Amino acid sequence: MTQNRPWIPYLLILPSVVFLGLLFIVPLVQTIWLAVSDDGAPSLANMQRMVSDINFMQSVRNTFLLTIVVVPVQIAIALAMGTMVAKIGRGRETILWIWTIPLGISDLAAGLVWLSILQNTGYFNSLLFSLGVISRQASWLSYQTPVALFIAIAVAEIWRGTAIVMVIIVAGLNQVPKEFKEAAEIFGAGPWTRFWKITLPLIRPALQSALILRTVLAFEVFAVVYALGGRNFPVLVGEAYNWQNQNQNYSVAAAYAVLIMVISLAATLVYLKAFKVDPERLP
Repeated sequence: MTQNRPWIPYLLILPSVVFLGLLFIVPLVQTIWLAVSDDGAPSLANMQRMVSDINFMQSVRNTFLLTIVVVPVQIAIALAMGTMVAKIGRGRETILWIWTIPLGISDLAAGLVWLSILQNTGYFNSLLFSLGVISRQASWLSYQTPVALFIAIAVAEIWRGTAIVMVIIVAGLNQVPKEFKEAAEIFGAGPWTRFWKITLPLIRPALQSALILRTVLAFEVFAVVYALGGRNFPVLVGEAYNWQNQNQNYSVAAAYAVLIMVISLAATLVYLKAFKVDPERLP
C-alpha cells in the first residue's frame, strides 16, 4: 500500500510536525531573536544587561550548586529504592504507588507543603519546641540563614523529584536478565560485585535518561524555590520571571531563557558522551 502511495507516511506525521512547529519551534525562534536583538536589529545588549544584573552571578551559582547537590542524591536514593523494589514480591505495586505520590503534586504545591513545615510557625519548629530543643521560634527560610534555606530547598526538591528518577531506574532494572545475576552468583560474585559489574552497566541507558531529565529540570527549578525562599535565593528561572513580570523587560527575560537552554543542552551532550550506550552490549 505504501509502495504505491509513498506520501502516506509523511501525511501521517504531518499533524505532529505542525504541532511541534506551532507550539515549540516558532516560540523558540521568537525567544532567541528577542534575546539577541534590540529595536529589530541584531544586538548583544540584552545579554550584556543580563550579565550586569546584580543577581546574575548569584543566580548562576545557586542554580549550579543546587543541581550539583540534588541530582547525585536523587540518583543514589532512586537506585537504592529501585533495588529494594526489585527484591520485593508481594506488595510491590503498593510500595511503588506510595513512593510515586510526589509525582502527582505540582512544584508549587510541593513548595507550599514544605513551607508549612519549615516556616517560623510551622510543624518543624513546633516539634523542636515541644521536645525542648529550641526555646523560641527559629527562622529557617530567611536571608539571614542562607545555609538553612539552601538545605530546605534541596530537601524539598529531592523529595519532589526523586520519584521520577526511581520510575526510570525501575524500568531499567526490569530489563536486566535474571540469567546474568544467576550466573554471577554461581561464580561466587557478592551482591556489591553483581551491582557494580552487572546491574549498573546494564541499566546505563536508564541512568543516562534519568540524569538528563533530572539535570534539565534542576536547571529549570523555580516554583519550590519561589515558595520557600522567594527573592532570598535567586535562581536563573526566577530571574527570568522577575525580569518579565516585575521589570516588564521581555528581552532580558528571553536572554535568561536562552542561557538556561544552552546550559541544559551542554549538560545533555556531556551525559551523552560520558554515558555512551553501546547497543551491542545491551541484553
